[in-house]
Amino acid sequence: MKTPFAITLDVGSSLLNKTGSWRNERPVYLDRLPPCNHACPAGENIQQWLYYAEEGDYNRAWQEIMRNNPLPAIMGRACYHPCESSCNRAQLDSAINIHAVERFLGDQAIREGWRIEITQAATGKKALVVGAGPSGLAAAYHLALAGHQVTIHEAGPLAGGMMRFGIPKYRLPRDIVEAEIQRILDLGVDMQLNTRVNDIPAVMNEGGYDACFVAIGAHLAKRVNIPTPDAGRILDAVSVLRGMETDAEPPRLGRRVVVYGGGNTAVDVARTAKRLGADEAVIVYRRTREQMPAHDFEIDEALEEGVVVNWLRTITAADEESFTIEKMELDDDGWPQPTGEFETIKADTLVLALGQNVDTSILENLPGVTIDRSGVVEVGPDMMTGYRGVFAGGDMVPAERTITVAVGHGKKAARHIDAYLRGKTYTAPPKHELAGFDLLNSWYYSDAEQTVQPMLDEIRRQTTFEEVLGGLDETNALFEARRCLSCGNCFECDNCYGVCPDNAITKLGPGKRFEFKYDYCKGCGLCVAECPCGAIKMIAEEI
Repeated sequence: MKTPFAITLDVGSSLLNKTGSWRNERPVYLDRLPPCNHACPAGENIQQWLYYAEEGDYNRAWQEIMRNNPLPAIMGRACYHPCESSCNRAQLDSAINIHAVERFLGDQAIREGWRIEITQAATGKKALVVGAGPSGLAAAYHLALAGHQVTIHEAGPLAGGMMRFGIPKYRLPRDIVEAEIQRILDLGVDMQLNTRVNDIPAVMNEGGYDACFVAIGAHLAKRVNIPTPDAGRILDAVSVLRGMETDAEPPRLGRRVVVYGGGNTAVDVARTAKRLGADEAVIVYRRTREQMPAHDFEIDEALEEGVVVNWLRTITAADEESFTIEKMELDDDGWPQPTGEFETIKADTLVLALGQNVDTSILENLPGVTIDRSGVVEVGPDMMTGYRGVFAGGDMVPAERTITVAVGHGKKAARHIDAYLRGKTYTAPPKHELAGFDLLNSWYYSDAEQTVQPMLDEIRRQTTFEEVLGGLDETNALFEARRCLSCGNCFECDNCYGVCPDNAITKLGPGKRFEFKYDYCKGCGLCVAECPCGAIKMIAEEI
């Protein structure tokens, strides 16, 4: 028979480590939103596909990208990667080279012929897409995956929109564009080129379409009145770049070319002029470099190739051989003001790169559709115009005009169109709270600088249209993917399990993460402090 002392010891031993009643706060596991995911206009789950890539499962990583973006090889080249600008790793050493890994995966898919399968049953519904640019292609892709029959009507002779007609080959090789478009067509999407739509309701009625997505790119160049005796010497950037794709011979710009504007298109035209044999390619821009909308890396590459930029200048007139340029200066508010000082610059051709407008005439006569004063279409949160069943996106609606934004619009519109065709309403799932750098424990991460992509030498860049920026090989891509910090999401490093002084954490097995045994947790917060990725937080105990 046990003594009372022994009985007390037995009972006490079962309660010895139960400290849950000590707590004012308790730790909880959670998933936070990585800043790269948050910044991606196409809505890619970047952290997830980087995880698969760092495991060496490249096909699964590519499949994850394709859930949201059907153009990874294009996006890895042409996207201005806002994900990297938001990457927490940039505060540790340098951002993950996300676009380079995405490009590696996209190129791998093309080389190995990876395909996407439609798993949804056919719905019998038909959708019309007007415009074969990135937004229209993305919408067609997602609608096809949802089981709908999709037809694209493209007014031009080639698909791709501004990916093809606005981005030179040295940045985006055309075989890459063709391969990714073909993959979408292989899903059963019908592409009808040289097919202009003037009357949407009539085309929908004739073809039996149940919904329409309009995604016409900004192909109409803005112009400015410059007095000149020879208007033929003044071209627009859109026409020059389009001519590189559609004309039998490249445009003849002459030996001295002036480009008027400060955006990426202006830089692209100046760099194209050098490749076409111009001795001088000069960009004239009315503000400073810091105010120039073109991206820094594009300006740097242009300067390396011999392009000259005249900042704080504006063109006022032209004669038979030269253009008159007025010097500008910034006022106290940072706006350029004329100085009354003039200079001349000789040139064979002036190319205007002052931005583009969208041709909205296709929608202007539809009842209920509103075109705002800036020349874009007003749409609701579901991307639908004021005419029921007609949706719009890409350059046609108020937004930043980039390929990635356009792809995001196509995906978003497709989700709402799919719901519309099924008689339902699509509601986007709520987003998790953001995983800021302050939530990470960077002590656990060693320095590992970003992998630099190879670049074509400057001489060849000035004389050919070969791709300027090279891709990563498998070794470099694997290294780059492994630099990811997994911000806000548990990757089962076992830190919390190892540091808990109360053995209050249970491992649930590979891929299942952990759980807290709150009877034994005294709320010390050590697990939160030592979590490398910020996947645990303390919450107040309910009283």
